[in-house]
Amino acid sequence: MTMTQHATDPTPAGDRAAGAPVDADALAAAASLFHGFSDPSRLAILTHLALGEHRVVDLVRHLGLAQSTVSQHLACLRDCGLVEVRTQGRASMHRLSHPEALLGVLESAERLLGLTGSAVALCPRYGVATTAQVRP
Repeated sequence: MTMTQHATDPTPAGDRAAGAPVDADALAAAASLFHGFSDPSRLAILTHLALGEHRVVDLVRHLGLAQSTVSQHLACLRDCGLVEVRTQGRASMHRLSHPEALLGVLESAERLLGLTGSAVALCPRYGVATTAQVRP
């Protein structure tokens, strides 16, 4: 089932009539996934892990983030199922859980951002210009 298909609707999403109900659970799951991508530090960690496994100390050094920030974001990404950890001696090695799928999402996001131009960045509610402002 997809975000645009209702649980009781066997019709493929593209074949449904406009206004047909959508699966609220699938939408909530997708919103949670996109929330995981909503922080620039988490995106930086994900894109860096696309290069291969890293320890927290490596990510701190490569990304210039505080150790506590990296650890908190890695915990979030692990909870979301986007990152896995394995123990190697005394070190914890972090890697992407589904690298091909994640890279596909990031490539699709880049394509969509290219199509929307500066509209996303200029969005009055969530755009980069609003990050320093207080949101309503």
